[in-house]
Amino acid sequence: MHTQRNYKQQLETMAHHLAEMGLKDWSQVDAGWVRQLAGKGMREGMKASSLATRLSSLRSFFDFLILRGEMSANPAKGVSAPRKKRPLPKNLDVDEVNQLLEVSEDDPLAVRDRAMMELMYGAGLRLAELVSIDVRDVHLRSGELRVIGKGDKERKVPFSGMATEWVGKWLRVRGDLAASGEPALFVSKLGTRISHRSVQKRMAEWGQKQSVASHISPHKLRHSFATHMLESSNNLRAVQELLGHENISTTQIYTHLDFQHLAQAYDQAHPRARKRSDDKSD
Repeated sequence: MHTQRNYKQQLETMAHHLAEMGLKDWSQVDAGWVRQLAGKGMREGMKASSLATRLSSLRSFFDFLILRGEMSANPAKGVSAPRKKRPLPKNLDVDEVNQLLEVSEDDPLAVRDRAMMELMYGAGLRLAELVSIDVRDVHLRSGELRVIGKGDKERKVPFSGMATEWVGKWLRVRGDLAASGEPALFVSKLGTRISHRSVQKRMAEWGQKQSVASHISPHKLRHSFATHMLESSNNLRAVQELLGHENISTTQIYTHLDFQHLAQAYDQAHPRARKRSDDKSD
């Protein structure tokens, strides 16, 4: 009974809209009218789920009219309610990033953790990409990093002066922890490649230790990288390339961005691409 009442209510509402728009009967309805109806619902603040119910009722009603021979086609087919947008994770502002990254401790684990966070924010890496980096993938002198992204796609990205400095510091003490023959850049206390969960846990702990208000996660650092780069450079294509997004192959058909171009855009825009003169972390 509840479903029948709801269905009847939906049709009465739509009949009212039909009259408002000067249409005399349902046979005059076309896809444009259905889209207008959906747009009106959105402007009035209707939830996506409620709008989907309205459109579903309309499609069923038109199917009924087609069976009765009163309509030849269903104008509501192909018109769907917009999907509920997933909220983007909140990014850190530059001051919060600086507060997080003021890790001055010099024990190997602290050096490792700062190097990981500097690299995550400095190169906009995914967590899986950070964990999978081998020592041979890092080129400190040129500030280049070889990354294997989604779908085993390889890309080369520049990384910031601060990240270069701290990855260098980590490499100098890495031997204190790494097992013999271990290729991973970042290792755990056991000497083997660090796990995803350990990175997440350590970053969250550093966020609390550094009194950063926001919860710190690897994805939040990547999102902050993208946001700050876009704010500074307004170069969406370069940021897409640096992040290794799937649609970059399509973008490259029209815009051929070579590594020099990317590195130049990066150096001009990234807030930590140059070491600050007052840095006292040595």
